[in-house]
Amino acid sequence: MTGKRLLLNLFEMGTPTHITHGLWRLPGNDRHRYTDIAYWQELAVALEEGGFDAVFLADVVGAYDVFRGGFDDALREGLQLPNIDPLLVIPVMAAVTKRLGFGVTFSTSYEPPFAFARRMSTLDHLTRGRVGWNVVTSYLPNAARSFGLTEEIPHDERYAIAAEYLDVVYKLWEGSWDDDAVQRDAARGVYTDPAKVRRIDHVGPRFSVAGPHLSEPGPQRTPVIFQATASPVGIALAAQHAELVFTIQWGATVHATVQAFRDAAVAAGRERDSLKVLVQSAVFVAGTEAEARAKLETYRAFRSEIGLFVHTSTVFDPTQHAPSTIVADAVAAEGGDLGAVRPLLRGLTVAEYTAAVDEAWTEEFLAVGDPEQVADRIEHWLDVDDVDGINLRQYHSFDTVRDFARYVTPVLRRRGRLPEADDAEGVTLRERLFGRGPRLPDTHPARRYRGGAHLG
Repeated sequence: MTGKRLLLNLFEMGTPTHITHGLWRLPGNDRHRYTDIAYWQELAVALEEGGFDAVFLADVVGAYDVFRGGFDDALREGLQLPNIDPLLVIPVMAAVTKRLGFGVTFSTSYEPPFAFARRMSTLDHLTRGRVGWNVVTSYLPNAARSFGLTEEIPHDERYAIAAEYLDVVYKLWEGSWDDDAVQRDAARGVYTDPAKVRRIDHVGPRFSVAGPHLSEPGPQRTPVIFQATASPVGIALAAQHAELVFTIQWGATVHATVQAFRDAAVAAGRERDSLKVLVQSAVFVAGTEAEARAKLETYRAFRSEIGLFVHTSTVFDPTQHAPSTIVADAVAAEGGDLGAVRPLLRGLTVAEYTAAVDEAWTEEFLAVGDPEQVADRIEHWLDVDDVDGINLRQYHSFDTVRDFARYVTPVLRRRGRLPEADDAEGVTLRERLFGRGPRLPDTHPARRYRGGAHLG
């Protein structure tokens, strides 16, 4: 291969509307089939045949209920409500694929680490090592109330919980079982050697976990660690733990953010290339540029501003104000909390605010054109912005994937930016992403627990 190899993920969620508001109404869109096993299997096959490395499965464990003071609009829009558990669709997709990886979102804020560690080990076994964990801390106030809290956990405290949560699951995945603990010795009547399995006896400020881990080690032991962040505390956590970071940055800031992640990883004692950075992107491609732009305009026509306001937890109702009204004035007129609006947005007009927060149509990391034009744009992201890959935003199921596979994948393969279809069959997700072994490198903090060291 020549040049930097593109890491190609699809951004997906088990819900009618993920991040493209209103587009479930597009003719031929299959979003309503998200509860059907066949939907996920058809998607998995299309992704694998289209050269995708993985599907990145988002999740929320609460309802968007800030806009207009409730979740009625979220229900009307199908905006991440209803939704299904993403962990449960992975075996369905893995059963019909051999190379496709799975990055699944799970929050550290509300459910204990011991049970989750077994779920991830189970997926690592069932997928033959093709699974990663997107570590999130949850941000919806409704989620906190639904899990028995009176209010949302403060941002930095959520990250402190996440740090200890990671420590616990690392001890379970890396330290509780030796590689050769399972003997399967029928002659001696020994399935597992007790001397090679141990408790972790973790006692910390937030968790107390005795162990041992309930699952024997999977192909990767620890799943690939994903993280979606751009905040200073998030970057600090990612520098220590993440192998793949998903960030949303635009313009001149993206290159600086990519370098900040890599510099922070080095400062944490890891290799510079131990952390890959992906950005969210949009691709509209067809046989000609005119056809691609016509598709873009068709999709735009189905855009829902109400869905946008629900998704961004807008604390005022822009539909009740003239487009020229200043955001700060609109919030004040409704008696809202201006502190919940980012400072850079407060001086915008309502019309400017609506455009600024609608990431689904931003010009950054948007590629529209024929196959060669789109491939040129992607190469620019790789070589100039210095990102490692993309999370492809899905506007239509399954035309977004099919169009990319039909038009863009062959060009990127010809240019050496994507491997041929059979290059990575039978390898784990970590091997596919990094080109080295299935286990964490020695510089990752989880490795300190191997062989039972540093437990307790």
